[in-house]
Amino acid sequence: MELQQRLARVGVDDEAVRGALEDLERVGLVDDVAFARELVESRAGHRLEGDRAIRSALRAKGVDAAIGEAALIESGGENEEARAAALAEQRAGRLSGLPAEKAYARLLSFLQRRGYGYGVASAAARRALAIQAEPD
Repeated sequence: MELQQRLARVGVDDEAVRGALEDLERVGLVDDVAFARELVESRAGHRLEGDRAIRSALRAKGVDAAIGEAALIESGGENEEARAAALAEQRAGRLSGLPAEKAYARLLSFLQRRGYGYGVASAAARRALAIQAEPD
């Protein structure tokens, strides 16, 4: 848990940290489930990040994997493909002066850095740039 790590970094005794956290949880001031939901909402809704990036952020904040997955599943936001498409559309205008291949490569790379897998990122980039998929 992030709060526990922060208190430990500033030198608070482990036993005191545990006691304080138990007290905070008992009165409802520390709620990992609510925290995970808010983080997912922020990352998916505002930043339009992919599921991979959201999972990484949850892990970095010390959220239990099961709680994080539940928050991702429960999120009422758009699905990952829709988020990728919206983000690609936003970004595509900045690439209009580039050759199609270069614009595609840059947009694909951007989407992957935002936590989207290759397949989702590629499809979103192609749609946003109106590029036909290459025949198999």
